[in-house]
Amino acid sequence: MFLKKLKALNSEFEEINKKLGDSVAVLSKNEYRKLTDQYFYLSTLAEKHDQYLKLLSDLKDIKMLKKSEDDEIREMAYSEYGDLIKRQGKLEYALKVLLIPHDPEEDKNIIMEIRAGSGGDEAALFVGNLYRMYIRFVERKRWKYEVLSSSSTELGGYKEVIFEISGSKVWRYFKFERGVHRVQRVPETEASGRIHTSTVTVAVLPEAEEIDIKIKVEDVRIDTYRASGAGGQHVNKTDSAIRITHLPTGLVVSCQDERSQIKNRSKAFKILMARLYEQKVLDHEKKLSNKRKEQIGSGDRSEKIRTYNFKQNRITDHRIGCSMYNITEIMDGDLTELFNKLIEIDIEKKIV
Repeated sequence: MFLKKLKALNSEFEEINKKLGDSVAVLSKNEYRKLTDQYFYLSTLAEKHDQYLKLLSDLKDIKMLKKSEDDEIREMAYSEYGDLIKRQGKLEYALKVLLIPHDPEEDKNIIMEIRAGSGGDEAALFVGNLYRMYIRFVERKRWKYEVLSSSSTELGGYKEVIFEISGSKVWRYFKFERGVHRVQRVPETEASGRIHTSTVTVAVLPEAEEIDIKIKVEDVRIDTYRASGAGGQHVNKTDSAIRITHLPTGLVVSCQDERSQIKNRSKAFKILMARLYEQKVLDHEKKLSNKRKEQIGSGDRSEKIRTYNFKQNRITDHRIGCSMYNITEIMDGDLTELFNKLIEIDIEKKIV
């Protein structure tokens, strides 16, 4: 089954190679991009497949030498046979990882939405902490980010903050952050020193392109209003804030961070497209009942995925049963180890 699938993909690789050579002039930009992406993926697979076939051939030869009447040759064959078996295991694992169905969102930028849940001002402050944590990680990776919308509080936190992250393989790292994040700590505003528990919800949306989602003019209502800041004070005197309502779904997006109505409109449409795309993907995944069960968690925004306990210096990811005792470093953006654990376990779950 394993080799049969590789052989079929090798044939597909040859067909794509021929198509790129013969039809490149008549392909659309989108078709060309999809074909080249598939070409590079299949070329890597073909290279590994060739290595694997050569390894099988070498193993066959070594097995024959193990039967030699010459003691020196037989000893050498047994020694080399062990090394080849180890290489075979590693190569088979690498091929199985490559055979995992490609995630269509893999190369997309993302839009993150962090919102205060239960816990009042403390939850709003933790929204700010998580936002800083993610941005520090983004800076370490030399990716780019842009705030699309935010609603700050007087104490320095956020009721919500929505931002875009762009860079190579962003979705691969951040897709596991969807869900409820719980914080247990003594709030700065708490005089008695009691530990409070608050929650924050995180949504991670793959950025939608026009080829993914098309919004009809008649399907949206756009309202303008005067932007205001924390506490209700007006931050400008013009109707620059934008509220977009998608009539078929009832989704509402507001944006007021920019002084320009045009910029606010552009950011609001970007958020709306991402939310509509997420809804489209979730509807599709409901039809594929087993797909979610194979993943780390359901991706549901109501699922509690992680606890941050400051008194114990502990962060626990409940989906994989992993606790780490370096909360200061993690809150400062040192997320590489945690993200890599999530990626590795997700791969293990998907390997056939």
